[in-house]
Amino acid sequence: MKKSYIVDPTCNEMRIDRWIRLEFGKIPQSLIEKYLRLGKIKLNKKKIKSSNKVQTNDVVDIFSANFKETIVQKKIKFEPSKEVIKSNEDQIIDNNENFIVINKTSGISVQGGTKSKKNLVDIFAKSEIFQGIKPYSVHRLDKDTSGVFIIAKTRESAQLLTSLFRLRKVYKTYLAICHGELSKNSGEWINDLIRYDGEKKIIEKAKTIYKVLDKNSEASLVELKPITGRKHQLRKQLYALGQPIFGDIKYKLSNSDKGLNKNLMLHSYQIKFIFNNIKHTYTALLPDYFRKLLKTKRLRFLDLK
Repeated sequence: MKKSYIVDPTCNEMRIDRWIRLEFGKIPQSLIEKYLRLGKIKLNKKKIKSSNKVQTNDVVDIFSANFKETIVQKKIKFEPSKEVIKSNEDQIIDNNENFIVINKTSGISVQGGTKSKKNLVDIFAKSEIFQGIKPYSVHRLDKDTSGVFIIAKTRESAQLLTSLFRLRKVYKTYLAICHGELSKNSGEWINDLIRYDGEKKIIEKAKTIYKVLDKNSEASLVELKPITGRKHQLRKQLYALGQPIFGDIKYKLSNSDKGLNKNLMLHSYQIKFIFNNIKHTYTALLPDYFRKLLKTKRLRFLDLK
């Protein structure tokens, strides 16, 4: 028995094992590897590995009479409580017929993954806002990064928004508090960032325009405008300078933070784009913990225009 699935634009460039989890829920990697190894999961009629990536409109064939039943048995589904739904609804910045914009809190994933049960897509799927329709995640934001995040309400809106992000027609501004005093007050960083796909080493060009808003010998408040959209781009670039972001447990100096805070001081502050010939600008207020560290480090911040 064969069942086919079409990859939608929101999953473009996603690993096949991650796509399977997104479609069917949290399942063991060993089970995915087994089905791939036996050729029971094929991408565009070809046998593949878990590291292969899907593209928009690719066809994923699953050859198994009981695959779905197996997945259901292994599946651990996140069921958000009314309190969790309400708390996230309270963070909504805009709600229109095409999408919602929220001020995402730190510590929550934008969609389900290998280690994420609680995520925004599942939360809003249970909200009255999305009653009878499916929420679509159209871009990425790290679990521990707060700030502006968009969820589409229709497939058509998702396709258009995804294209805007891919074509770099969405202009993003982040704020970060990093260790130490940056030597230059403005400029751009261009780096070759390294990541791994299994054992394969991948080098990606990354570019960010930055401006120091305030600084002293202990810390700097930096405005960051990423031109490219590499994974952990801003965190990696500041780490490479030897001035990592406060609260970053992955990219940190050996003695940084020392228990000063538990939150990543990286905030998606503003997003600008044109959708259906209408200009949109959305700004997310800074979290209390971010403002508290600004005060502790004697850094001044005036809301950006």
